[in-house]
Amino acid sequence: MGRPTLEQVAQHAGVSRATVSRVVNGSPTVAEPIRAAVERAISELGYVPNQAARSLVTQRTDSFALILPEWTTRVFSDDQLFPGVIRGVGQEMEAADKQLVLMLAGSAASHDRIERYALARHVDGVLIASMHGADPLPGTLARMGVPVVCGGRPLGRARVPYVDVDNVNGARQAVRHLLDTGRSRIATIAGPQDMVAGIDRLTGYREELRDSDRRSIVAVGDFTRDSGAVAMKQLLQDDPQLDAVFVASDLMANGAIRVLREQGRRVPDDVAVVGFDDIELARYTEPALTTIRQPIDGLGREMARQLLRLAGGETIPDQVVLPTELVVRASA
Repeated sequence: MGRPTLEQVAQHAGVSRATVSRVVNGSPTVAEPIRAAVERAISELGYVPNQAARSLVTQRTDSFALILPEWTTRVFSDDQLFPGVIRGVGQEMEAADKQLVLMLAGSAASHDRIERYALARHVDGVLIASMHGADPLPGTLARMGVPVVCGGRPLGRARVPYVDVDNVNGARQAVRHLLDTGRSRIATIAGPQDMVAGIDRLTGYREELRDSDRRSIVAVGDFTRDSGAVAMKQLLQDDPQLDAVFVASDLMANGAIRVLREQGRRVPDDVAVVGFDDIELARYTEPALTTIRQPIDGLGREMARQLLRLAGGETIPDQVVLPTELVVRASA
């Protein structure tokens, strides 16, 4: 038996072929009882619309792109940001019956390819997460009329709607907790300074210490475990008397704790440690890691919601900032 046809659906529903076509293409002119009868016939027969033909009629593909300007090795590392965001976006797209296309943009050539793909309207809109520096991609796509929502505040001049977490306040909560527990020489391992999360978490750290008349002690990592270890060694050389460290990601904090243990520093007795992200690893670090919880899946879901609204012709806010919260465990 061949695939069900549009004519068979029309016959099964007792309507014209044109009516079935209007229902399939989302026309608002079909009365609700007739629409329900057609949708029931489609379900019972297992009819699958011709997506190419439907796209020609509706000027929609029902597909959206999630772009990660990263190399493959980083996306598929043990950094839970990427699977969390992908999972959140995917959940919202599935609920809306939309397709999700994942694209990596780790090179200039891949940027060019993605621009051509989006500008050819192979997708109805684009999400961009994990941007580095003043990435021109969001602004370029927005100027060409492609609906765009960013995950994280875009750096540079691009004026594109974005969804972010409150990185500054999260960092301030971490430092305030360390101060409240009696720590006085508080260092930080900051994230990359070409990424908004790295910049804002360092800003929050500095603001809280400045308000308390404390000096900053800074090393910079790249959100990986190894970079946390390297930065921790540098901090201990710069200030052997430090008694706490705020680390801008849980992965870097894990590397920092390893170095502290190797150098005979007890956590938290000698050096308290607070991370950021509250990934699963934080609960199983020894000792369990005090951290700042950010809603990683929630970030992806909210990005997708905003893009679906924008692509549907709605006006959306310029920014949505999700809250962070302190989670106290044994490391601080």
